[in-house]
Order: sequence, then C-alpha cells, then structure tokens
Amino acid sequence: MAKRERSLAGKVVVITGAAQGIGASTAKALAGLGAKVVIGDLDQVLAEKTAAALGAEALPLDVTDTKGFTEFLDEVERRVGPIDVLINNAGIMPLAPLDEEDDAATRRLLEINLHAVIHGTREAVKRMRPRGTGHIVNIASMAGKAGFPGAATYCATKHAVVGLSESVHLELHGTGVLVSCVMPAVVRTELASGLGEAKFFKSVQPEDVAYAIVDALRRPKFDVFVPASLDAMGRITRLLPRRFGEGLLRALGGDKILSSATHSSARAEYESRAARSAPAAEKGAGS
Repeated sequence: MAKRERSLAGKVVVITGAAQGIGASTAKALAGLGAKVVIGDLDQVLAEKTAAALGAEALPLDVTDTKGFTEFLDEVERRVGPIDVLINNAGIMPLAPLDEEDDAATRRLLEINLHAVIHGTREAVKRMRPRGTGHIVNIASMAGKAGFPGAATYCATKHAVVGLSESVHLELHGTGVLVSCVMPAVVRTELASGLGEAKFFKSVQPEDVAYAIVDALRRPKFDVFVPASLDAMGRITRLLPRRFGEGLLRALGGDKILSSATHSSARAEYESRAARSAPAAEKGAGS
C-alpha cells in the first residue's frame, strides 16, 4: 500500500539561508502548499523582499552566531508556533586547491556548512523530540558522497553533514522526529557561478531541489538525491575498484566540474560575498 501523503498546510517551516537560491525556491513551494514559512538569512533586505512575495516571514540570522541562532528559533516559536520542519540550507562554496585556500576560508566553510548544521539540528531535536513530531532536512550535496578536486574543504563539510544526518536519523528512530539528507548535483544558483557541465553530471535548477524537498516532507525518506539518477551512479562507482571509479569520473569530466572554475572571473562576485558570510565567526576568530 502506498504511503499516505502528509499535509504541509499550517506547518511551521524554518529555512536558513533562504533569501535566494534553493532556500527561496523551497520557501515558495512550501508557502504554496499552505505552510507557515519563516526565512532566516544574513541578507535581511533580500530576505524580507523574498518573504513579502511569498506571504512568509523573514528574520535576521547569522548561522555562525550560535547564541543568535538559538534566539532566532526561539523568536520563531514565539511569533508563529512550535517548529514542525527545520531546513538547514545555509551554505557557501568558495573554490580553490587546498594549498591555495587560506585559513579564514577554511573556518568559514566549517562554521557555516558544518557547525551551523550541527547546532541547528541539535536545537531542532531538543524542540521536536519532547513533542514526538518534527522533520529535520539537512542540505548536503553529491560532494558529500564523493570528493571533487578544487573543493576539498567544501567536500569535507558535506561528507560530515551526511554522516551527521545518518547518525541523528538512527538516534531518533522511534521518536516521531524524522531526518532527510538532500544531495543535489550542481544547482544553478549564484553558488554555481562559472561552473560548466559534465557528461552524466547535468546540473539542476533550484526548483528541482525544492520539489524533491517537498516530496521528502510529504512522503518521508532519508536519502534525497537530485536528480534521482545520482543514487544509481554513486552506487555503481562505489562498487568499482578505486582506480576504475576514478577513471570513470575523469572520463565523464566529473573531476573538472569544480576545479575548472577555481580561478574563474565569473565567480569573483560570489567569492567576494562568500568571504563576508560569517561575521560572527570572523569576530570570534579575531577576539
């Protein structure tokens, strides 16, 4: 018997980093289904503009400010009600060979892509477990299942998000709180500026990821690959001996997806914005 779809109408959904890109597309899809969506983003002006267009709410959020992140969630619950869904979406992808990546960039990646996801997940568990209901969605990447040259630390953070999600999923078994881990290919947002295409590694649109997230909320599942064919590709390459798997990756051009853009002028604006994306972390590092 097919699983009955869960209604999202009236559900309180919080999405981090949702002023644009995947987060904004997901907010639009969920608001369209009657969810009460709250956007948290560092860019408050853009977040408010996005929220106004959707009939959602926007609150300022720097996910690297741990205390501020907790207070943000508290404020959501005061204004809107208990959080039913938390989507840890905020993330950055500065590109560089590891020996060219400065320590500040490494720290930003770890703080935004990993520590903030850990903190957000922990806070969600604390709020959802006592009620016996809730859904945590962590946005990882196909880079959480494989390594790609030109983005070693980024890949490391996404591998960690997959591991975190798998562990918490097992910890919450039987509690009524669900976890989903979303692993998209290259998504055509600002984050993907300057990136090309590769055979069988076709990029997707943020709306494609939003649709997959909505589907995972309505028909709960842990692994969410976008496109779904990435799951089969990953399984095949993991079954091959390493040298054959790496040879296949090179033959398909997968090894050039990120590394080819590491010095691209088309990424200059994004890279500059990413470098300003963790003010609380930068303040802490300098204190």
